[in-house]
Amino acid sequence: MTEASTPIPLPLVDPPSAGPPLADSTRWLPRARLQHFLDAIIHAGFELLGPTVDSGAIVYGPIREVADLPVGWTEVQEAGRYRLERRADDRCFGFTVGPHSWKRYLFPPVETLVTGQRQAGVWTFQESRLPAPKQAFLGVRGCELAAIGVQDRVFLQEGQCDPGYAARRAGALLIAIECTQAAATCFCASMGTGPECGPGFDLALTEIDHGFVVRIGTPRGRDLIEPLDLQLAGNDEADSAAAGRAQAREQMGRTLATAGLREGLLAQLRSPRWDEIAQRCLSCANCTAVCPTCFCSSVVDVPSLDPDTIERERRWDSCFQHDFSWQGGGVIRQTIGHRYRQWLTHKLATWHDQFGVSGCVGCGRCITWCPVGIDLTVEVPALLGTAVTAGDSA
Repeated sequence: MTEASTPIPLPLVDPPSAGPPLADSTRWLPRARLQHFLDAIIHAGFELLGPTVDSGAIVYGPIREVADLPVGWTEVQEAGRYRLERRADDRCFGFTVGPHSWKRYLFPPVETLVTGQRQAGVWTFQESRLPAPKQAFLGVRGCELAAIGVQDRVFLQEGQCDPGYAARRAGALLIAIECTQAAATCFCASMGTGPECGPGFDLALTEIDHGFVVRIGTPRGRDLIEPLDLQLAGNDEADSAAAGRAQAREQMGRTLATAGLREGLLAQLRSPRWDEIAQRCLSCANCTAVCPTCFCSSVVDVPSLDPDTIERERRWDSCFQHDFSWQGGGVIRQTIGHRYRQWLTHKLATWHDQFGVSGCVGCGRCITWCPVGIDLTVEVPALLGTAVTAGDSA
């Protein structure tokens, strides 16, 4: 079907950080007091997670000190290329996004669902419900905040709520960082997800030369920051922060036109372009692994050396895997072209039918981390028969 459809709003369980920013909520955090801010998060009982440099990339991991952050580092990204580069200053968040997304903490790559034990020849099974960690995510970009909102629609639907995700989500404190620069692979402005952060954050920081403008999004965020007794941000600081966000919007190296995109893609299901893409695609699933919204998974039973114990695990999976579409004794999507078509049309078209939003937030990870540099901002216009100008996609 290629007819336009109107997505039906889904009845969702309210995420813990929903709602618009609070009134009179802008504060000024001097750079010299950033460690005090980190200490306040840790002392509130949160495991602090944020960006850090490891193995030549900026990834997410435990943070305790300012020195753990990528101070003075930035990234250079292009289709199929990523490298770190030194900045001319000591910005703590002077980069965009690396290969990790916050999905790995809310929807872990491997999760034990059920454990089984055999006693006297009788098997008993019990759900595995570990206590949800109390975690603070430091450095959530606008596109990532939107991605968490997308996954909320997947996992927090009323009547279909995933208990593990819901527990981890409820314990997560979202501290956003609003972008003041963009990578060549960024196109969040096209998707309406950045560089400014939309609703959903507890606190949102914009880094400027001598500190951070802090927006308070929830009472929980206010409770965390009030003991620091920060002053209200002045007009100069607020103007500098706004100018930085505007600069990031102008720096974006890619765009994606979204008007009529769903209908256009579904009208091109038999385009020869799919086979042309397939000759380049390795079907490696890198794009789905780094994507902050992809949620495909499989469930497997894992035996142990103890014949009386077994576990059932949920693991990340990908529609690019050959046997992912196996059913009724055979694989439905036999070719790489079929699998790429499934991924792209689901992400940009039928996701709207399922969840009322796009499955793409414009973070550009799938472009950067594709080994052969396949770029959806190039492939979509090619499929639709529209031109891409030099300014739209490098």
